[in-house]
Amino acid sequence: MRPSLPLMLASAIALAGCIGPIALHQAVLGYDETISRLESEMLILNIARAHHNLPDHFTVTSAIAATFDYRTSVAFTGEFPENAGDIFSFTLGASAAENPTLSIVPVQGEEFTKRILTPMAESRFEFLVLQGAPINMVMRLMADGIEVQTRDGRFERFILNRPAASEEYREFRQRALHLAWLNANRNLFVGTIAFEEAVRAKLAAPPSASELIDALEKGYRWRWQGGETEYELTRAVTGRVAVTNYDPRLLSNAERQALSTRAAVNPANFVLVDISPGHPGGDFPLFGAIKLRSLNVILGFLAAGISRSPEFNVAKDRRTGAIARNPRRTLAIRETDTPPSDAVLRTSYMGKTYSVANTSWDREAFTLLSRLFQMTVTDVSKVGVPITISK
Repeated sequence: MRPSLPLMLASAIALAGCIGPIALHQAVLGYDETISRLESEMLILNIARAHHNLPDHFTVTSAIAATFDYRTSVAFTGEFPENAGDIFSFTLGASAAENPTLSIVPVQGEEFTKRILTPMAESRFEFLVLQGAPINMVMRLMADGIEVQTRDGRFERFILNRPAASEEYREFRQRALHLAWLNANRNLFVGTIAFEEAVRAKLAAPPSASELIDALEKGYRWRWQGGETEYELTRAVTGRVAVTNYDPRLLSNAERQALSTRAAVNPANFVLVDISPGHPGGDFPLFGAIKLRSLNVILGFLAAGISRSPEFNVAKDRRTGAIARNPRRTLAIRETDTPPSDAVLRTSYMGKTYSVANTSWDREAFTLLSRLFQMTVTDVSKVGVPITISK
């Protein structure tokens, strides 16, 4: 039975329709996986560079453009020999091709200084903790140490988060474990301090309707305080971030304002900590601020942990309750001659393989590092001239 021409055309169209979506689906997922892996390997590569005392360098993919070409071919041939019947042959084929173009941009100049060398703001610390990241993991990765202060803001001492300063490092780890224990038992509060700012005045006449509306649009509110001309103008204020072992919302407005004012004396990369006696965990008190690092200092800390200044085990303080996880290293980056068989993420540099240790803590810590990198990278469309690579 000979196939008809309409049937052959329908088969060709159906074949092309099957190949096209499948190829496009695989290509999109493939590009996504490639870019994700490139960013992860770039972080490991920069840790390896810091391990060799070389400067870090970041390149990000700014755009991917790909042209997909689907082709279908149909051939119908025939022969007419002298002593036999007609001989026909039918050929049906379809193909798919893609031509990707990638644009990559080096992060450098002023943007490199702002995003990579500038210490991280307290808002990033708050965001990660509120998203559920273990606070001791966040502190070990982001914090350069803890500045201990008096209640009136006077500097007392600094607890350095570096293994080379062994006693300070040990105390820092114990403080971080104490906060993690409080947090695990829902006795730790992390967030911005909210309060009301008020100004009282005696007016010649009550505020007009237009003045009331204008004040509301700007976040202010008029309140009558008694008498004929005494009014109060108030506005809600979101202050600095604080880590406390009590609920700041239970404080009076004046106390919240004073706490925020105390926090505002610190630079933007300091997070106020107030672990007060009389509340859960208050027998291990602390008043001061967590000093946050820049991204390049974080990478340098992790690089030093490979061999130059390795971290060591630290037991919790006796005043701290049970802790589920307390690994020796903040994020274990392994340096080996050959790729480890269990390596999830790795890259090669100077004849060595650098990989993330395959444990739940290390995978989680590397995810946290990747999020910090994503929160740090700038708008690449405004950085330099992109490098275009075509296949």
